[in-house]
Amino acid sequence: MTKKITIAIDGFSSTGKSTLAKQLAKHLGYIYVDTGAMYRAVTFFAMKQGYINADAFDSTTLIASLPSIRLHFEFNAELGFAEVFLNDVNVETEIRTIEVSRFVSKVAEVSQVRAKLVEQQKEMGKNKAIVMDGRDIGTVVFPDAELKIFMTASASTRAQRRYDELVAKGDAVTYEEVLKNVEERDYIDTHREDSPLVMAVDAIEIDNSHLNREEQFAQVLEMVNDITKTI
Repeated sequence: MTKKITIAIDGFSSTGKSTLAKQLAKHLGYIYVDTGAMYRAVTFFAMKQGYINADAFDSTTLIASLPSIRLHFEFNAELGFAEVFLNDVNVETEIRTIEVSRFVSKVAEVSQVRAKLVEQQKEMGKNKAIVMDGRDIGTVVFPDAELKIFMTASASTRAQRRYDELVAKGDAVTYEEVLKNVEERDYIDTHREDSPLVMAVDAIEIDNSHLNREEQFAQVLEMVNDITKTI
């Protein structure tokens, strides 16, 4: 029987981390965890409670409210992946808006938020056979993961992908505001004090600016097969 491993996928926003992770998990029969959805759910909670908006961020009150935030995932057979629930309410659609994207990196900067979610993420992966994507999976959550991938692409390429995705959902956005959001998130993610976005020293970098989903999947699946044959 093939040995199960932990696959950590990190990288910049809108590089297709979740898409790749879902493909791998489905093919391998692994558990998939979208840590970005967890941070987005906390951000959505903060927005609904009025803790964060364009003018202010009451991080102190958010921190005090963390014990009342319950997150879990439920597999949706029709979609083929697990959706995130916030306090027993499915918020998968609500957390994918440009509004949530504007604030998620600021919320993710809060050390207490990161500590709460990292603890949950570590627990989810204790039995391996998991694919997890995010910003600090290979460096903080699973530093001993057998396979670490770091995904990147130009900001313009990522913004176009994100813009196309939002427009397809019916969101009224412009390419310029999506590009601005991508660049702002890149800066915050790479400059925060707590677990900044960096590539793990033993990660494999994939620039998918000119790769389609099938090419990328085949490339990473070959890496998985090479690793599982040698352990």
